[in-house]
Parts: sequence; C-alpha cells; structure tokens
Amino acid sequence: MPRAQSAFIKRQDVPDRTALQSAIDNLKFKLSLDEAYAPFKTSGYLPCTLEGEDAGFDLRFKDADLTSSADMASEIGDRDIEIALKWSGDVREMAAAVIFSAALAQHFGALVHDPDTEVFVSAEELIKRARKAVSSIG
Repeated sequence: MPRAQSAFIKRQDVPDRTALQSAIDNLKFKLSLDEAYAPFKTSGYLPCTLEGEDAGFDLRFKDADLTSSADMASEIGDRDIEIALKWSGDVREMAAAVIFSAALAQHFGALVHDPDTEVFVSAEELIKRARKAVSSIG
C-alpha cells in the first residue's frame, strides 16, 4: 500500500466538512475529521480521530496538472482539483486517509489514483482497504 494517493474531483463537488463527515459516517467508519477542515484552506496535517484514537494525514488542495499523462487526463476528464494525501507508516493514519478518499469517491465523484500501481482505485476497493486497516488496529 502506498503512503500517498491523490483524489481528482470537480471544484464544485469538493465537500465542506459537514457533507464530508456525513459521507464518512454513511460508510460506517468511526472517523471524525477535525473541525478545522475547510476545503481549499486546509493545507498540511489534518487531525482526525479514528475509533477514539488520534489519526491524521497530510492534505493538500491544488489545481490538477495532467500534462504528464494523456491517459490519466482522459480518465480524469473535467475533474480540475487534485487532493493530495500523504501519511506515515502508522496504520491509523493510512486508514484515515483511505476512508477520506473512499468518501470522496463514493459520494462526490472523485477518482482516486494509486501512484504505486498507476491505476485508479474504485470506491469499493478503498472501502475494502480501509476495513482491512481498521481491523488490523489492535
């Protein structure tokens, strides 16, 4: 599993905290985003709580740069924002980032890119990865 991924989404579809938290809750994960989360303003470490424990990840919003790959550009289409997520080796951080991405993919039309395999990961696969990570937390 990579320690980074990107979610490509249309600018107008980037959710505010309330909508994103609702989408996460709908996925049945016990992840709470910090109240400070704000689309396009949050940059850097985003604190989260997962199953009552601290978990968080690095989050950056930027304009999508698709000049490096015509294939990626055709799949991404008019999704003009890239949300870059990074985490350390802590499984809680990874789970939090993957849950965040899964919610974006499932409820807001984001495409999530895995840089290790160079493929887009479905919402279903992200949810599966998140469940596996959460179940491994002892």
